[in-house]
Amino acid sequence: MKFLSPKIKQFLSLLLKFIVVGLAFYFIQSQLSEKEWNWNIIQQQWEKPKAFFYIIGLVVLTFLNRFIEILKWKNLAQILEPISVWESTKQVLIGITFGIVTPNGIGEYAGKAWFYPRKDAGKAIFLNAVCNGIQVIYSVGFGLIGTLYINHLHHFIPTTYIYLFFGVLLAVVLLIFSIKNISIKGFSLQAIFKYLGEIKKEIHIKNIVLAFLRYVVLIHQYYLLYRFFDVDIAYLTLLAVVASIYLLASSLPNFQAVDFALKGSVAIFLFGFFGVNEWVIALVATSIWLLNLVIPITIGSIFLLLFNPKKKEFLNQVEIEK
Repeated sequence: MKFLSPKIKQFLSLLLKFIVVGLAFYFIQSQLSEKEWNWNIIQQQWEKPKAFFYIIGLVVLTFLNRFIEILKWKNLAQILEPISVWESTKQVLIGITFGIVTPNGIGEYAGKAWFYPRKDAGKAIFLNAVCNGIQVIYSVGFGLIGTLYINHLHHFIPTTYIYLFFGVLLAVVLLIFSIKNISIKGFSLQAIFKYLGEIKKEIHIKNIVLAFLRYVVLIHQYYLLYRFFDVDIAYLTLLAVVASIYLLASSLPNFQAVDFALKGSVAIFLFGFFGVNEWVIALVATSIWLLNLVIPITIGSIFLLLFNPKKKEFLNQVEIEK
């Protein structure tokens, strides 16, 4: 875009911001307007003495969920350049705002890369993949354990399918490692492994620990909400169901804006084995969506409109020219 004048670039940047923010709130509004609410269930729980403690717990866990993600990105972004918690907060929340208007949140990668010079954009995208990748590993690992445990109790997946799944999974892993030297447009798995190896061990360890803590926080958000609505299921069983829901729903292509509907439908199926009220399941799924997505996107939209991610790059370029 070198042929464009600075004013045109500034206009296009502003236009992009308004498009992203507009789409984000359009998706949110459309989902909320289509959602029915059973206010009687909500009112009954709010009137109970325990409500205050559950709400405080949910507020703390909601804050920790995003704050840990902010710390994760700050930890990885230092490979490009050291950033503050405040700067990491802006990048993470703006990334989430970009992600809501794209399938499976892939816009998040572009949102974060927008903060870095063009020469570092590829590295920023890769580091974001590392940031999200470890979270996926935990989701898959604990999700499989949870799914197998629930299946052991209620046998909703035939044993043949389980063996077939693990057979295919093993074949895919072996295939990946057998073709790691094959290069496609200059990229290969060997190069990725090499780049991962160049990252300091301390950064990897911190990323792994923070990702685990965030996963624990996430599933306990679900746990508190189900307890808030008087779902009486054993602690480990409830966590197993939540882990299974998170795995099964996340493995399907979807937009983050309708993520709660997908997770809610999977939850209704699995919690059906335990006789949980469908309204409670829908309310929990919607509450998680509001807490973990709508609130961060609202803040991220404000950041997107107020801050110019490319300002830092422009100032760096001016400094170089001097």
